[in-house]
Amino acid sequence: MSVKVRIPTPLRKLTSEAEVVEVKPGTVGSVITELQLRYPGIRERLVDEVGEVRRFVNVYVNEEDIRFLQNNATPVKEGDEISIIPAIAGG
Repeated sequence: MSVKVRIPTPLRKLTSEAEVVEVKPGTVGSVITELQLRYPGIRERLVDEVGEVRRFVNVYVNEEDIRFLQNNATPVKEGDEISIIPAIAGG
C-alpha cells in the first residue's frame, strides 16, 4: 500500500536524489509528516510556521491542486500520486 510522491529537482538533495518516494496513504498533511521523518529539513521547504503549504509551492493529488480540494486535509489513497511543484518566479 503506497502513495507516490514526485520530488522536484530542487528538493532531491534531501531525498538522496530520489525522484519518486513512496509513502503510506492518509492525508497530504500526514504525507508531509512522513517525508519529514524520513528526510529531515524537507517540511520547512514545503509548509510555513502554521503548517500550511507555502504559497510558492503547489501540491497536486492526481493532477488536482489541493488548494481547490481540502489543502492539508486532502485524502490520499493507495495508488494516488502527489506532485510537488515549486512556483517559478519570473519578470
